[in-house]
Amino acid sequence: MRYVISVQHNAEARTAAWLDTHPKEAARFFRDLPKGGDLHNHLSGAVRTEYLIQLAADDGLCIDATRTAVAPPCATGTRPAADALTDAGFRREIVRAWSMQDFPQGESGHDHFFATFGKFGAATSHRGKMLADVARTAAAQNQTYLETMVSPASAGARQLATDVGWDADLTALHRKLLARGRLDQLVTDAKREADTADAEFSEAAHCAAATPSPACGITVRWVSQVSRNSAPERVFTQIALGLRLAERDQRFVAVNLVQPEDGEISLRDYRLHMRMLNYLHGVYPRAHITLHAGELVPGLVKPEDLTFHIDDAVRTGQAERIGHGVDLTHEDDWRRLARDMARRQIAVEVPLTSNAQILQVEGDEHPFPVYRKYGVPVVLSTDDPGVSRGDIGQEYRRAARTYGLGYPELKDLARASLEYAFLPGRSLWRPDPVRQGFRPVQECQAPQSARCARLLANSPKARLEWRQEQSFRTFESRYTA
Repeated sequence: MRYVISVQHNAEARTAAWLDTHPKEAARFFRDLPKGGDLHNHLSGAVRTEYLIQLAADDGLCIDATRTAVAPPCATGTRPAADALTDAGFRREIVRAWSMQDFPQGESGHDHFFATFGKFGAATSHRGKMLADVARTAAAQNQTYLETMVSPASAGARQLATDVGWDADLTALHRKLLARGRLDQLVTDAKREADTADAEFSEAAHCAAATPSPACGITVRWVSQVSRNSAPERVFTQIALGLRLAERDQRFVAVNLVQPEDGEISLRDYRLHMRMLNYLHGVYPRAHITLHAGELVPGLVKPEDLTFHIDDAVRTGQAERIGHGVDLTHEDDWRRLARDMARRQIAVEVPLTSNAQILQVEGDEHPFPVYRKYGVPVVLSTDDPGVSRGDIGQEYRRAARTYGLGYPELKDLARASLEYAFLPGRSLWRPDPVRQGFRPVQECQAPQSARCARLLANSPKARLEWRQEQSFRTFESRYTA
């Protein structure tokens, strides 16, 4: 084994030297780098804008004067979305409205970003087709795993919440959702939606063909979105649905609160939402929780709102990962919080481009190096690459350029993206790999052993991690100084 490790270290060193000596070929390097998984990805915001325009055209949608997709027929002042397929100027206007490309001067990045979703929302009814588009990009970026966010049985959840109404007694409120099997009916509806999406994805990606799309090789799991700027009964209903669904359908793994964290309701009800999560985690302990927390900066909210969101997410909201975490150093006793996150291995999903576009936080102002200094697991992610006009390779390249990361550090970031994925089974790595190093578990010290084979056979997580190590070997044989 010592000889194998020595060979691996030599190959790694040669690849690191290649990156240092070929700066003009960095784009190819970061495209081909095995990058594991994307753990913070909103499906509708991840689709290429051009493909959303195509979907709008296919569905016969119209574009109004604000460049919002609306249902047909096209009234006065609207144009068929299909016009954008032949009118380049019209297409550019829609791309500007639906993404961060050349967004209008005088409009904040924060406001423009969040406004895009309402503008292209009518074009996002084909979950399977959208997933095929996103998974193709992931495969082209040498990724193998995707956790992407959707809103299951959204209309039904809204109706159930309205019918039940609010009850501050969370046990009683949960009981009302379960009454007459209504919450279970939503679970059934969500499963049926997923079945439809699976079939649509398979057709769009030609998974049954002799030469299927590389998208078919991506392992996909769903994270249920919760609209945090909604009435409390709807937030509670969506959390309950998402957690119940994750315990009953292996395609779904977790819940996450979405929409602007600085929204009026999400600020007002933040601690209430954390209490909801804490209660429902006790009811559904096998489901995972990852939370947008700390996507805030001074000036966006009152100073006191910067002091507790991450802490509450991990201590009360039972978050196993958090997304963004930009306001870390504004939190009360943030050093203690960072040390606790490191000890508990609570990972941070970091979309550097999104943070720069929405919050204008980048470089030394971003807590990325602070998390790493304290040993908090960090995973690079895309957030909404369709809206941001980027991809996961851009995130790795940005991290390397901004924070002086070499190939070994990038390699461990990619490993972390699978280590902290919500995949079942034991890990290929020993505990606490961010602080202790990525060292194989005892069974796989001898990689070709029967014990290692049994571990891989029984653990979907370890299999993907093993596959990534194979990809690193192939990659390092190509990029050698």
